[in-house]
Amino acid sequence: MLSRVAERVYWTARYLERAENTARLVGVYANLLLDLPKGHTVGWHTLIGITGSEEAFAASYAQADERSVVRFLLTDTANPSSVLAALAGARENVRTTRDLFPAEAWEAVNELHLYAREHATGGVNRSQRHDYLAQVTVGCQRLSGLFAGTMSHDAAYDFVRLGRNLERADMTTRILDVGVATLQEHDGSSSALLSTLWINVLRSLSAYQMYRRHVRAAVNGLDVATFLLRDAQFPRAVRYCVDELAAALGRLPRAEAALTAVARISRMLSETDPKAIDRTELHGFLDDLQLELGHLHGAIASTWFPAPSEAA
Repeated sequence: MLSRVAERVYWTARYLERAENTARLVGVYANLLLDLPKGHTVGWHTLIGITGSEEAFAASYAQADERSVVRFLLTDTANPSSVLAALAGARENVRTTRDLFPAEAWEAVNELHLYAREHATGGVNRSQRHDYLAQVTVGCQRLSGLFAGTMSHDAAYDFVRLGRNLERADMTTRILDVGVATLQEHDGSSSALLSTLWINVLRSLSAYQMYRRHVRAAVNGLDVATFLLRDAQFPRAVRYCVDELAAALGRLPRAEAALTAVARISRMLSETDPKAIDRTELHGFLDDLQLELGHLHGAIASTWFPAPSEAA
């Protein structure tokens, strides 16, 4: 398998997962606006910090109000991590590697990109935002299902697994960080407010029912953090993603450096109990996890993508 082809397959999965999870991230705040008690609000600037886009945002926008942040994250093609830019990247990578993907995948990713581009205004407007985010999320899930159900589970699919689970683990930590950051802004607030916050974090990851099924306790921040970081059975939990990464890497040649990076992340998850640290330490731990996931990407890229990246 050519390194350029492997890279494009890897980034196809990352871009699709990024588009879906950025939509979910915006959805957390969109839902909070509707659910928060009267007199409480959320700071949209938090999303810019969590996505690590402060400089890029400041170069184009004067203030981090709701409309500007939502446009930047959903439809601004100058932002390479926006939903629209991510879908454009996925479409281009599928187009240039169509012999590896099922024919339906090209049609589906093309339709999804066209929808996101043609309905971009609806994503920014609050009245139509829910439908826009839902269409993006379902479209990305459809493609993920197509890959899982109709691709041969060979080396190409292993790179799909790497891209999807690395991006998913990173974004799960970022969505969890939304809850931690918002909690710090509303320190000392009522239990009803905090419960609303964490329920929306869970729902943004389609995790609410599985949390209630396995945790069997009232929703609270420490239990939510523990579930989303350490549960080995929920597909969007970081532990599950790390196990999937290890399994995919174990099927590929020359994976020693990447497996070492995965083992380091696995130790961090095993040795740090979210219930034993305070909010500030949890925020720092999430930052450290994101850095380690970045190092894992570096190990993957240096092993299998030796040429300068064209797909990313």
